[in-house]
Amino acid sequence: MMTPLTHVDEQNRPSMVDVSGKAVTKRTAVAQSLVQFPPAVAAQLRSCGFATSKGPVFHTAIVAGVMAAKRTHDLIPFCHPLGIENCRVEIDMNERDEAVVRCTVTVHHRTGVEMEALTGASIAALTIYDMCKALSHEMVIADTRLLAKHGGKRDIEEAPR
Repeated sequence: MMTPLTHVDEQNRPSMVDVSGKAVTKRTAVAQSLVQFPPAVAAQLRSCGFATSKGPVFHTAIVAGVMAAKRTHDLIPFCHPLGIENCRVEIDMNERDEAVVRCTVTVHHRTGVEMEALTGASIAALTIYDMCKALSHEMVIADTRLLAKHGGKRDIEEAPR
C-alpha cells in the first residue's frame, strides 16, 4: 500500500502540510551533491588551491549553500519558513576527481529540514560549477541525495555508498 501524498488536501489540491499539532523536536538532515570534474580540470584546481579568477571556489560555494538553505521556503512552494539554528556546508575532493558537497542543517521545530539540506548541497554544487565553467563545461553535478535525518516521525541513518 502506497503512503498518501502529504502536500494535497482532501480534494486533491496542492496544500501546505499543517504541522501545528506536531511536537517541537530537534531535527537534523544531511544531504550531499557531487561535482564530477574532468581529470585535467581537477588537477588544475588542485594546483591553484581551488581558486579561480572568480575567487576561492569552495569558500564561495560554502557561503552560497548556507544562504540557500536559509531561503529554501522562498524557492520550494510548500516548505515552511524555518529559523535554522545551524547549517554547515563541507566540501572535499575525493580520489575520483569529485567535489563532495555535504550540507547539514539543524533546527528545533515541528517539521524537518531535509529540503533545506538538499537545497544547500545543490546550490553549493551549482556555485562550484559556475565558478569553474570557464575551465570546462564537462563537469557533472550528480547524486544529490538525502544521506540522513534525525528527529520527527522516523530517522534515516546514513548508509555508506
